[in-house]
Amino acid sequence: MIKRLAELDRDLFVFLNSLGSETFDPLWELITKFTSWIPIFAIIFYLTFKRLGWRHAMLVVGMITLLLLLTDQTTNLIKNGIQRLRPGNNPEIATIIRAVVKRHSFSFISGHASNSMAVAFFLYRVMHPYLKYMGFFFLWPLIFAYSRIYLGLHYPGDILAGYLYGLFTGWLILKLYIYLRDRFFPKEQEDLDNPTNSEPITNG
Repeated sequence: MIKRLAELDRDLFVFLNSLGSETFDPLWELITKFTSWIPIFAIIFYLTFKRLGWRHAMLVVGMITLLLLLTDQTTNLIKNGIQRLRPGNNPEIATIIRAVVKRHSFSFISGHASNSMAVAFFLYRVMHPYLKYMGFFFLWPLIFAYSRIYLGLHYPGDILAGYLYGLFTGWLILKLYIYLRDRFFPKEQEDLDNPTNSEPITNG
């Protein structure tokens, strides 16, 4: 069963990876860099500070920092424990795929998928009561992680497992955030639970 799933994962990767072309390689190399997404994060953090006030927003930023540290480090432990070769280093398919970028680290699970989904899930749960279109933020982990398949760095299974793991770590840190929020900012949660009795949240 596991062998069959691995074969399907490999075959799906070969198909998706083959859809790329040299014309678009520079674009996807840009997309796969975290720094390329800084303008979007700058907008979201600006709105977070504007809607929550600086003290509450600093709690959110602190939780995201902790979330990234937790997710990134444990993802590396999983990679080094399982030691699945990246597609470009797999001798079975290395000669038939487009390995636009090569890495010597291991493949399972995808750190890009884990980190991006963890942050997207956490920010969505925190900010959707304040920002109407936060659901669109989930486009980031979808595009961000697909770039890893396009560039020949991860199998689809690496991405899917990374998404699931990111949801798990995002949920863990969300629980910690809710505990701290309810302790230090109880009035804001009370206003959200009873919108007819609430006053607009100021910048505090």
